[in-house]
Parts: sequence; C-alpha cells; structure tokens
Amino acid sequence: MGIIDAVVNYRRWLKRRNCSAHTLRTYMNTLRHFVLWLALPIEEVGPRIVQDFIDHLLARGLNPKTINCYLDSVRGFYNYLIHEEQVRIVNPVKRGYLLRLSRPLPRHLRDEEIPRLFAVINSKRDRAIFMLMLRCGLRVEEVAKMSLQALDLPRSQLFVYQGKGNKGRVVYLSPDAQRALIDYLKLRSAPRAKSLFLVDKGRCKGTAISVRGIQKRMEHYARLSGLRVCCHQLRHTMATQLLNADAALVTIQDLLGHARIRTTQRYCRVSNLKVQRDYQQAIGKVIQRHAL
Repeated sequence: MGIIDAVVNYRRWLKRRNCSAHTLRTYMNTLRHFVLWLALPIEEVGPRIVQDFIDHLLARGLNPKTINCYLDSVRGFYNYLIHEEQVRIVNPVKRGYLLRLSRPLPRHLRDEEIPRLFAVINSKRDRAIFMLMLRCGLRVEEVAKMSLQALDLPRSQLFVYQGKGNKGRVVYLSPDAQRALIDYLKLRSAPRAKSLFLVDKGRCKGTAISVRGIQKRMEHYARLSGLRVCCHQLRHTMATQLLNADAALVTIQDLLGHARIRTTQRYCRVSNLKVQRDYQQAIGKVIQRHAL
C-alpha cells in the first residue's frame, strides 16, 4: 500500500470512529509533517528515526506538549497499519519517547475577583455566556455550540451534546446562571435560529457567535476590570469552588466532563480552603489526644 492510500484510509477510519473535526485536522496535519520529513518508506522507520524526528521538532522550537501531540499522531497511525491494515511492522514510537511535561497549577479567580469581573459585564448575552462557564464549568467551545434545544429550564439543567471528544453530559444551572439565561432569552433576536448565543450586531447579526468572538469579549472585559483572566479560568474557578465546598471529586469529574479522574485531581493542589479545613479539624483531634 502506498503512503497516500494509507493516510487516506486512516482518515476514513478516524471518521468512522466519530473523531471530531478538530482531532481529524490535528492528526492529519502532524502526520503530513512527519511523512514529508521522512526520507525512507514508512515501513522502514525504526526507533532511531523517531528519535531523529523528535530532535528535528526540538530544533524548530516546538514545546514538549506539541511534540507529544506529533508522537501520539504518528503512533496512532502505526497502530492503525498494524491492527487494521495487517502490515507486519513494529510500532517505532515507544511510549517512553514522550517528553516530560511541566504540570502547572490550574489558574482560577479569587473570590474577590469574581464580582470585580462581572461588574463590568453590561451585556445580558455576555453575562449569560460567562455565567455558564463559571457556574456550569462549560468550555468556550461548548458554549459556542450550545443550542436552544439543549436547554431544560424547568429542570434547571443543560445538555452538552458536543463536548470534548464528542462526549455528551448533563450540567445543572445555579439560580443566578438561570436568571442570566432568562434575561438574555427575553432580548434574544432571531427566534428561529437554533444556536443559543448569537452575534448581536454587524453583518453577522443573528448567526451563532464563534469561539473567537467569545474570547474577544472576555479580553475586552479583562481590560475593563484590570484582571488577567481568560475564558478557561472560569471553568477552573468553578471546579476549585466546588472542591472547597466539599463536593466529591467524582461529581466534579462528571460535571466537567473529564475522561480521567487524574485530570480532576489537579484541583486538589489549589483547593487550599479544603486542605486548611481538613488540617484544622484533624490537628484539633490530635491536640485533644496528645496535649502538650
């Protein structure tokens, strides 16, 4: 099988597995870069060649996370050739080749910064958008794709049909988030539009607001409030606040749509209030038993 046919078949296989358009685009772009860089047939690639490819990516100044994405794409392609096309080769991309990543703490807003941010948000649409991120933990892509059909206001819940990895979940509306949504819906134009959040001015008025459009609104409010904040920090803030309020990790995992509990456990490292309460409660018992 030629390399072009193999890549085309691999793309079709990924689509049959219902991979998102973003995943398809990423895999194809990184795989294309690898194939163009290669100076020999793909079936002759060994671990030494993969290590040379890593050096090539490092020389280009790519960061470790991006390089690991390249390696995941190439490994996935070879796994496809081995298991689906029955090509008798050994996968040259070993798991030990992944670069070690730093694991920074999730950045979240402090309690006193939240009212400071929302005090400058005077648009009912924007307030509803950012309240969903803060109270429901939605990603910016999930808000941009949200449809009217996803709302269940009588039950105070939302259906996230197109979450990360095309995984759906149910999230719940707090009273203030529900009020913000209702206030927006009363003013919402284009009643026949299926998307929930629409552009409210200009040539694109009445069409679905884009991810970049939402991000630009947050950049605007960040400047007005004097805060360093991005959309994803609202999601981090929600997770940290729930953990500080003694919500179970598995509950937060379900609400955020994390595939692995390890991802949710990162918030334990910034949930200082919960750690402080646990420490004070435990140390109080210790002192009672072993008073000095």
